[in-house]
Amino acid sequence: MKALCVSLTIASVLVAQPVRPRILGISHVAISVSDLDKARAYYEGFLGFAEPFDLKNTDGAVTLAFVKVNDYQYIEVSPGLKPGDDRLKHVAFYTDDAEKMREYLKSRGVTVPDSVKEGRSGTLNFNITDPDGHTLEFVQYLPDSWAMQNKGQALPASRVSDHMGHAGILVGNAAAAVKFYGDVLGFQETYRGSSNGKVLSWIYMRVPDGEDYLEFMLYKDLPAPDKRGGAHHICLMLPNVTETLHSLQEKPYAKTYNRPMDIVDGVNRKRHLSLFDPDGTRTELMEPVTIDGKPAVPSTAPPPNNAIGGVQ
Repeated sequence: MKALCVSLTIASVLVAQPVRPRILGISHVAISVSDLDKARAYYEGFLGFAEPFDLKNTDGAVTLAFVKVNDYQYIEVSPGLKPGDDRLKHVAFYTDDAEKMREYLKSRGVTVPDSVKEGRSGTLNFNITDPDGHTLEFVQYLPDSWAMQNKGQALPASRVSDHMGHAGILVGNAAAAVKFYGDVLGFQETYRGSSNGKVLSWIYMRVPDGEDYLEFMLYKDLPAPDKRGGAHHICLMLPNVTETLHSLQEKPYAKTYNRPMDIVDGVNRKRHLSLFDPDGTRTELMEPVTIDGKPAVPSTAPPPNNAIGGVQ
């Protein structure tokens, strides 16, 4: 009888364990800029996106501009970047149940806030921190949120892309990052690459219930916070990077853009073009398929910080 009671107790504990709700994709990437007007000229005037709404202070000053990629994805642009600051503020993922996500993460030992809050834009959201110190936000789009009220609107044909395929973040401990995103959040590794064949440079981790992914940009010694705009990046998917480049070159903004605009065949065998906003944050424009339709061969090189060991 005692053994039966123990078994029932264990079974009840297992049944009560929270189940992770779905993580459907990247909701937004939030960045800081030194001049909002200049940033708008780049993201809206040059890349062609619309800004359906913003957040303002009581004095009317804009504190956050929502640059819309599609109905579920935004680039959040905040003024106030100071010298020496990291331009990446956070990466957000959208889920179908923010409160259940909070409860699940708490059950896995992740530090979470005491409750989920409703933001000024009408979404439920909360923040956590990953092993490298990046802020991650989980968002649930409520039916009356600004994003859902704006569904199907502010989607000009002039925008260079209708999908943010991935976000790139700096990672100093590949093993810890893979364990956290894989074991805790349920992300799945899909590719790893090396720029020189000797040391691992990138790991792709796809959300469990969608196609978006994070690209871990691996470093032994992390760059200074204000030098991370090339590694920390936003990737926008498009069908033909050559056609996009030609259309960008015809825009008035191109006359003031003083960086090269070169199409590159990446190590992942996909063609891409890297552009930079006025503060140096990189926008990667990438085709969804490899140059010949064949998948790139994953690298077996070790990560740059040998102290962490290999990641299998």
